[in-house]
Amino acid sequence: MTAGRRLVVEADGGSRGNPGPAGFGAVVKDALTGEVLAEAAEAIGLATNNVAEYRGLIAGLTAAAGIDPDARVEVRMDSKLVVEQMSGRWKIKHPDMRPLAARARDAASGFGSVLYEWIPRERNSHADRLANEAMDAAARGEEWRPRAEEEPAPVPPPAPAASG
Repeated sequence: MTAGRRLVVEADGGSRGNPGPAGFGAVVKDALTGEVLAEAAEAIGLATNNVAEYRGLIAGLTAAAGIDPDARVEVRMDSKLVVEQMSGRWKIKHPDMRPLAARARDAASGFGSVLYEWIPRERNSHADRLANEAMDAAARGEEWRPRAEEEPAPVPPPAPAASG
């Protein structure tokens, strides 16, 4: 059992226009080693930035639950709105955000604890890259797929010995 495990969820969402073609990205890392444990990204059609941000949060929390549902989770996002609303410091006034916040709370409910932290955009580049990859793929009529792990180049067989 991995009780006490700490995971970091970095999530981002964006739209090209507000609303516009939108997508999200999320990455789950081991809090101690920084190892990437999971990535998620998806284009979500026409949506606002805030909807995309919440969808990224939900995807990140869902991925973290698949890794360790009892973990202590640190969520890091560059959306002050989502961080403050999920921390309970700001009211959720927009009716479209309430169901998304409820889904995020539900996704977070089983963890040992969840801490929300606002980070500057430049510290959220991994999740931002995933969101943009998903939107770019959708613009090409494709679905986002995780990057394949770089496989080491095959080692060539030894050269035949020279005969003399």
